[in-house]
Amino acid sequence: MISKKMLEAGSRKSIIRVIYDFGKERAAQIGAENVYDFSLGNPSVPAPEIVHQSMKKMMEEEDSVEIHGYTHLQGDINVRNKIAADINKKHGTSLTGGNIYMTTGATASLRICFSAIANPGDEFLVIAPFFPEYRVGIEQAGGTMVVIPARTTDFQIDFEALEKAINPATKAVIINSPNNPSGVVYTRETIDRLTGLLKKKQDELGQPIYLISDEPYREILFSKIDMPYLLNEYDNTMVCYSYSKSLSIPGERIGYIAFSPKLTDYNELFTAACGSARYLGFVNAPSMFQKVAAACNGEVANIEIYRKNRDLLYEALISYGYECVKPEGAFYLFPKAMEEDASAFCAKGREFNLLLLPSDDFGCKGHVRIAYCVDPMVIERSLPAFKKLAECYGRG
Repeated sequence: MISKKMLEAGSRKSIIRVIYDFGKERAAQIGAENVYDFSLGNPSVPAPEIVHQSMKKMMEEEDSVEIHGYTHLQGDINVRNKIAADINKKHGTSLTGGNIYMTTGATASLRICFSAIANPGDEFLVIAPFFPEYRVGIEQAGGTMVVIPARTTDFQIDFEALEKAINPATKAVIINSPNNPSGVVYTRETIDRLTGLLKKKQDELGQPIYLISDEPYREILFSKIDMPYLLNEYDNTMVCYSYSKSLSIPGERIGYIAFSPKLTDYNELFTAACGSARYLGFVNAPSMFQKVAAACNGEVANIEIYRKNRDLLYEALISYGYECVKPEGAFYLFPKAMEEDASAFCAKGREFNLLLLPSDDFGCKGHVRIAYCVDPMVIERSLPAFKKLAECYGRG
């Protein structure tokens, strides 16, 4: 007999992939230029040239056996030392290579953290809207996901709801800023209130509450925002980072976890993370791209294209009657659907070949996600379709 649990997981496809696959089928029917696919958060700008230069230099100057061979489970120590030093320089932390764990992207980082700390009955508080794969990782680790409803006026944290949810079963709070799917960046006030609340609740409960910060979009910011580095704000923090978006290399699957040196029971937790990676089958992060990441750490792809896409699409949608919180980071818009059922609204959009994602799986009903990490021409060609969709609801 096969695993019923895994059969169910395989049968329950991500809505992101469902819409993306539909888009490919539709493009084959009517031409890709006539389909406006905003489903997938796949970076559309090229990787910085230093990425390719670093790869070329390694291939020409370094031993190929070493480049392609295994590293330590935690990652190459020289890579980890370099990344730790770069974080210290940028954020004023005091990390060593021993606080860095190289991973196959942010998803692996999150999975390792979840499995390292979860015991039966533990609750993980997730702030809506959130990336749907959080649920898969938490459930796989044996934890229970508790959704904190979104404050849809600005998508900052609803602290009244969060405080009510914290109880002796709370193991961790997961945040994502800049946020997927809203593009919202948590303000300094939000971070101060969050860390203050967690410190208070730890003292009241007499137990650690971990903060897991999912940060693949940290560098994709469109204004000068005070974006605190969480390891400086709260001792029991783990930062899950990916180079997928900042360097436009999502298919290379490279990232890391930065563990605060001040974590409660640090040695046991880090050892548990090693055990978690083994349990999940992560032998080591891709060897060559560990070194590429170290060589390119701090570099960022040309995000000016994303800014222009955001401005063009946001301003057009507002003029057509859509309601949307203006995003300050990532590459997503999260407007309200023009009817209560977001799935029905997205289905109506497909009549105009607009491929949008309903918000239900993101933990926030009545909205749609638009990934504007596309060629600017796609946005320009799509605007009449967005206007026609609005007109179906008496707007536009």
